[in-house]
Amino acid sequence: MAPISRGFRGRRRRDVDPSRLPPGQYVVNDFPVLSAGPTPNVALDGWSFTIDGAVDERRSWGWEELLALPSETVTVDIHCVTKWSKLGTAWTGVSLDVLLEEVETSAEFVTARSEGGYTSNLPLADVTGGQAWIAYRFDGEALEPEHGGPARLLVPHLYFWKSAKWIRGLTLMDEDEPGFWESLGYHNYGDPWREQRYWSD
Repeated sequence: MAPISRGFRGRRRRDVDPSRLPPGQYVVNDFPVLSAGPTPNVALDGWSFTIDGAVDERRSWGWEELLALPSETVTVDIHCVTKWSKLGTAWTGVSLDVLLEEVETSAEFVTARSEGGYTSNLPLADVTGGQAWIAYRFDGEALEPEHGGPARLLVPHLYFWKSAKWIRGLTLMDEDEPGFWESLGYHNYGDPWREQRYWSD
């Protein structure tokens, strides 16, 4: 099992609305960079996003095709399992509802697949209904590679490791299958408001 650090600490701020801060979290003004591996160099002309698995037909979009889809800009709070939270972050991207409209499926689970082989697993119900996006802009600028650019999954109601950086596709599945961190001791679901950090939580 990979080492799990419980040692991240910070101070809760008195100027923050406590209703926006899950238990055990502290607010940061910067944007910490945490990754399971090196930052990949992803060429846009070779980039694609694919939905496969338990679907009627595999579906893929290239970079320009993704940008041509209806986009949204959302402002959300994000919460990392290492206990930092960043409030009021602005992201632009395509709702997964738009992409999933293109496939027929009876699947109940999703594995998010990233450049480099990273995966995270989520219930399909948690990436539909206006809860998840393929985000490619942050604060009005192109998403920087260290934060998952050119595009990352954004699922702000779960701990941020579920918002897979360098997203390349979703595999829809009938059965749940733990992703990278979930196989190494992190919680299978990851609700920050219930402090679901590790298997035992």
